[in-house]
Amino acid sequence: MIKTDILIIGAGPTGLFTVFEAGLLKLKCHLIDALPQTGGQCSEIYPKKPIYDIPAFPEILAGDLVTNLMEQIKPFEAGYTLGERAETLDKQEDGSFIVTTNKGTKHHAPVVVIAGGLGSFEPRKPPIENISDFEDKGVAYMVKDPEVYRDKKVVIAGGGDSALDWAIFLADVASEVSLVHRRNEFRGALDSVEKASELAKAGKIKLFTEAEVKKLYGDDHLEAVVIKHNDAEKGESYVEVDNFIPLFGLSPKLGPIGDWGLEIERNAIKVNNAKDYQTNIPGVFAIGDVNTYEGKLKLILSGFHEAAVMCQYAYQLINPGKRYVMKYTTVGGVEGFDGTKKVAKKEVVKSIV
Repeated sequence: MIKTDILIIGAGPTGLFTVFEAGLLKLKCHLIDALPQTGGQCSEIYPKKPIYDIPAFPEILAGDLVTNLMEQIKPFEAGYTLGERAETLDKQEDGSFIVTTNKGTKHHAPVVVIAGGLGSFEPRKPPIENISDFEDKGVAYMVKDPEVYRDKKVVIAGGGDSALDWAIFLADVASEVSLVHRRNEFRGALDSVEKASELAKAGKIKLFTEAEVKKLYGDDHLEAVVIKHNDAEKGESYVEVDNFIPLFGLSPKLGPIGDWGLEIERNAIKVNNAKDYQTNIPGVFAIGDVNTYEGKLKLILSGFHEAAVMCQYAYQLINPGKRYVMKYTTVGGVEGFDGTKKVAKKEVVKSIV
């Protein structure tokens, strides 16, 4: 039986940052994640994708963000159960919880925090008859390492941020990038739409709007795609390619967590955002993309904020009647469980007589 103060389900950026905020309060954390490594989607799906909305980082690769978070929380000596899925939640008579994984590993904690991002997920695949024949043979539903596409001919399908971002990024990596979207208008950020348009005018991206990829051709590896245009006069375009990346988003699923008696709304967990991000089960919190409330923004920085607030209330549950006075790290520094301490150097002021 693994015992801890706060049990975190999900080792993505929000779950990792929770370790830091809890550590400042002298609370130990243990994390469970179905993936074999920490970082969540940032590690598994797009480690090489740049992120632009992390404070103080004009640009940072998703994988580097995870590396930095792991370095930040190192002094707090978190425990990890990786490669296992949280399966059951059992409330004990004293109000604490036992969470058991699909491999039978039991965890005991007075507070459970669900930071599972989108939960388990599957890519939304386009309805192309033989697409499964080319999976891992030129067809991929996510970009893990852009260097795979160095000097290759790539076709990307989709009209959201992910499709636009990767088309823009790969324009400087691949020998040829084509972006196919079934509509004329894109659903991504205006800046990304404008940038893609500029690259198209410069000849660095081929844009196929009001069109869809309908057929794939090749022997042992993808060799070409057929793009069908909505305009009957344009007919079809045969495009030689090395790689096809359909980016139509992910189908999120809460998995076993959905059977824990939590209040669910549109595949997300409802929480009390006016106070502590607690669910309808006292002692169980949900933070990050997995939760929902009025005005919710699914951003990493929102998850960081929710983690900080949640830890303050978790402290009160774990230490009833004990008052905690919050100290700024600029004043009190950061003292790890490993004996390390980071404090700001104090300026020496000499008086002038």
